[in-house]
Amino acid sequence: MRVNKCLLSSMSARHLGRSALITNEKAGRVMIQSKRIYICAGFIWCLLFAIMSFYWAGGGMIGVKTLGGFIYHQAIEREASFIAMVWFTGFVKLCGGLFLLLLLRRWSSITNRILYFLALLAGILLFIYGLANVVSLICAGLGLLFLQIDDFAFKWRLYFWEPFWMVGGALFILAAFKFKREVK
Repeated sequence: MRVNKCLLSSMSARHLGRSALITNEKAGRVMIQSKRIYICAGFIWCLLFAIMSFYWAGGGMIGVKTLGGFIYHQAIEREASFIAMVWFTGFVKLCGGLFLLLLLRRWSSITNRILYFLALLAGILLFIYGLANVVSLICAGLGLLFLQIDDFAFKWRLYFWEPFWMVGGALFILAAFKFKREVK
């Protein structure tokens, strides 16, 4: 017999007995675990991205050619201001991951709201950044826009780097929505 979950959750525990409480606890754990999945995946995304930046800032060159254009040339020249910027972006990415870990626990209601909106805003900005770059690359591929990158970097950016930004944005957005849903 199928039971309406909304009806079950609205009935009091004294009418349903201990089994309803156990079922409700399991449902709560599943919801919390799904929140953790997005938060942990977002943290890993940030950590991987930060590690790449630290590697490149430290002089590593594997994968730099996939970025192409100005970034590739600056990485070869090793200009101090550019390298400092790469170190900085690595720390920003690491802080983004640490920020997501804040969503693993409950805070005061005002702090919960602030964390939700910051995570949502970060996710939207990351997703839009990746999407705008995909659109730019498509326009360049159609000859509507000129970009100074070779075909190798073009393909890497179109099929990997820009979608990678969008995945990160989606993870931040999903983590924010799951966080908000839990703290309601």
